[in-house]
Amino acid sequence: MIGQIIFIIILATAVWLFSKNVGKIRRNILLGRDTDRSDNPGERWKTMALVALGQSKMVKRPFAALMHFFIYVGFVIINIEVLEILIDGVFGSHRIFSHPLGGLYNLLIGGFEILALLVLVACVAFLIRRNIGKLKRFSGVEMTAWPKSDANYILIIEILLMTAFLTMNAADSKLQLLNYGHYIKAGSFPVSGILGPLLPDNATALEMIERGCWWFHIIGILAFLNYLPYSKHFHILLAFPNTYYSNLNPKGKFTNMASVTNEVKAMLDPSFVPEPVVVSRFGAKDVTDLTWKNLMEAYTCTECGRCTSVCPANQTGKLLSPRKIMMDTRDRITEIGKGIDKNGKDFKDDKTLLDNYITREELWACTTCNACVDACPVNINPLEIINEMRRYIVMEESQAPASLNNMFGNVENNGAPWKYSQADRFNWKEE
Repeated sequence: MIGQIIFIIILATAVWLFSKNVGKIRRNILLGRDTDRSDNPGERWKTMALVALGQSKMVKRPFAALMHFFIYVGFVIINIEVLEILIDGVFGSHRIFSHPLGGLYNLLIGGFEILALLVLVACVAFLIRRNIGKLKRFSGVEMTAWPKSDANYILIIEILLMTAFLTMNAADSKLQLLNYGHYIKAGSFPVSGILGPLLPDNATALEMIERGCWWFHIIGILAFLNYLPYSKHFHILLAFPNTYYSNLNPKGKFTNMASVTNEVKAMLDPSFVPEPVVVSRFGAKDVTDLTWKNLMEAYTCTECGRCTSVCPANQTGKLLSPRKIMMDTRDRITEIGKGIDKNGKDFKDDKTLLDNYITREELWACTTCNACVDACPVNINPLEIINEMRRYIVMEESQAPASLNNMFGNVENNGAPWKYSQADRFNWKEE
């Protein structure tokens, strides 16, 4: 009974802390401007199923896709085993699903063990690739000590959790053979059975190992759950809503501001009466000028570097890194959220996303090629943030580069980006 009470307290505390931290992230995301992503629900469900659930964009890198698939499937399916552990912890039972599931239970436990082994293999492979192979896309100015450590912490935690799970099963299976206490004969142990000879034969020692691994496994999972809101691994939860609310427009289609569109329509048609539109700012200077979807994407970023690795500007040595754009956006909105927690909802500081986090040189290095958008495995769109900040620089500050100002002038005067008049536009064909 004491064990059950302790378990319930730990479980309730973990759930409360997780809910509190997720609530803060939700609050931070909703600090962004509103945008409507409720159209075409059928297409959105299809996109989420293919990209988030089906991992369709991962296959461009086959080895990483296979290893990630092992971890992904293992994480999803082994949670059934976690559900049994939670019920056992609350009610003081042991392998409560074994009786109602019958022979299917053996199949499930055996499958869980194989998946746990595959997760171990994948995590070790990823650790080697990240720390010994030193892939270029895992480095960059934005990949400071914390992002690098965060990735390693996640892999090490998953290795420890799977090791505890298999060791727990190995001790449990030996206790079953000894007919010890409440350890009923249930489950199939194709992987942990190999570990059996490494464990002692004494029943008391085996029970201590089984109970110790049981507590370590479930407390580790609850601790990991509360680590997620502070980690890039939060994408395992946000990937689904993020892909559901994907931009369904063709890549490269720019958004128009309603206020500017109405002005143009009024100029072309004097009878046009525009609806009043409140404009607080053209473009984005700080994260609160971005949409909630942009901020959700910032929290969804996996920091995998696929976007930066295909960015032509980054490849030619320019400062732009699409991954850094997303990480800076997340850091800035998190900073504002902490300020609100400390000082109230009217918190203001003297920082902005533009200049304090993201430089103008980074923004103007972008070629708007959409390579980063196409490469992201969870449909994040760094280009939207870049374009909104450019829009602010041009429309609010009138500080576009000279080459762009020349182009703007030519469009206004000649109806084309070039310096030639419309009458001379086709002179090239005479040459």
